Amino acid sequence: MDDSPDLIGVSAVSAAHFCPLRLYYDRREEHEEPPRYAVCKQVSYHLGEPFDPTAIWQEILTVLPHAGSEEHELFEQCMENCRDREWVRFSDADVPVSSHTLGIRGVVDKADPALPGFAITRSSEAPKAGVHATDRLRIACFTACVQETLGLAVDGGYVEYVPSGVIRFCTPGPRDRRAMLRAIAAAQSVEAGKIPQKPLNPRCTRCPYQERCSPGPKKLSDLL
Repeated sequence: MDDSPDLIGVSAVSAAHFCPLRLYYDRREEHEEPPRYAVCKQVSYHLGEPFDPTAIWQEILTVLPHAGSEEHELFEQCMENCRDREWVRFSDADVPVSSHTLGIRGVVDKADPALPGFAITRSSEAPKAGVHATDRLRIACFTACVQETLGLAVDGGYVEYVPSGVIRFCTPGPRDRRAMLRAIAAAQSVEAGKIPQKPLNPRCTRCPYQERCSPGPKKLSDLL
């Protein structure tokens, strides 16, 4: 993957799609990998093979030394829901990819040139059907990156909803790609130092910065 600073991370694009102001605040703070994702990520490495719960939990404790009862409860849920399911097997994990055409970069959780295909791992519950809108956006981004970096003929990718024990294939459509382009432009604007406006239909109840981002016009001093 190209680490050029002019390439925007797919995670930043996803945050900008949710709300450009959320990305603006995110850039001002240090963030560690969420414990929930760390648990699901480690379980994901073993999907499609016989589970050894003791060994996997020990791996999680190595990655997440302060894991407690909440993380262990999630781990047991993943073990229960992922056991005895059909999973797509991939040859490689944590593969850096990028698209200079779109100006984005990221790391796909899994890829396999023999399929050909790729997958992203999610720590959220699966929707009743299909994949979440933000995951469609991620798949749209990574499809372009995988095509450009790895030269794989893919028209979409898999989403692993580990807590639900579900894997679904997503083929991005024109609507998803339009949303992707808008989110990339918004992320690039924030990365350039511009303060974004609050969306007309914000999803504040799901945002960690809800209390810092009240309705109405903002002054620079309010955001800094």
